[in-house]
Amino acid sequence: MRRTSAPRQDYRKDKMAAVVPVVEESLSESLERIETTHNSRSDAVMESLNVALVRSVGDPGAVMLETWESWLLAMQVHSAVFAATDSDRETVTCKIRQEERHLATTGPQTYLNADTWLDAFYLAVICREAARLDMLVRIPVSLLRAFGGALDEYAYAWVGTLQSFWLRRDDLRTHLVSAVDLSAPEHARVVDAEEMIKIRYSPIMMLYRYLRNDAAGFNEALADAVRWHKEYWTADEDRAHNILGVVALAPLAIACLAKANGVPVEVGTNYLPKALLDFAWRGEFDA
Repeated sequence: MRRTSAPRQDYRKDKMAAVVPVVEESLSESLERIETTHNSRSDAVMESLNVALVRSVGDPGAVMLETWESWLLAMQVHSAVFAATDSDRETVTCKIRQEERHLATTGPQTYLNADTWLDAFYLAVICREAARLDMLVRIPVSLLRAFGGALDEYAYAWVGTLQSFWLRRDDLRTHLVSAVDLSAPEHARVVDAEEMIKIRYSPIMMLYRYLRNDAAGFNEALADAVRWHKEYWTADEDRAHNILGVVALAPLAIACLAKANGVPVEVGTNYLPKALLDFAWRGEFDA
């Protein structure tokens, strides 16, 4: 029986619809310079995800073609900037918005940090892009540290967990235990304890339940993740209007992973757009 979690908070759909062409134009300008300009890459990473989230306000189930295209584009951009860290080549060729782009490779950049890597991983899972996941999981955690940005230690343990999971390495349990331990609120230094508990911890527990083949426990963890996501993003007026609250990105990704491997997902909410969860656009695009 399908269990429905908390409904998503209200967003001004008319206001967000008016924002769409503005953010789309800004993203297009960044993509024009993405091959050579680092500032444009940083902007494109942020803007591409924002476009997907803004479109998801008016299309909460992601049933419209334009919404799916925006999620696909966000995945392409996030993967491309990490593909361009290959120091063995001067340029890498990446498909972005159905065009071949030749990105000059880069050294350490602050936007190429563990948090951006996690978003890239989540987006590739949501879009079921195994080849891009193969690329992402081979980026050493040491490089993510070098790329900069002050982050809590949990982030690196969580990256290591996801890399070990995807590569089926024997050290998965070690990384997972470390990620659980370091996501405890007393370890929060950069993010606050509330964000650690309600946003950062939940996908780790979902993966733990998935690895134990505990379908009931997985759905309980997913329901908790959605509830905590809503609590966090509606705690005050500023958060309630923040576009990052529209979709529970990390829980959605882990739910997509589980569903693709036969785990029934019994939580229904607009925080988890149904067409993305069901991969309803399978085969419609060459990503």
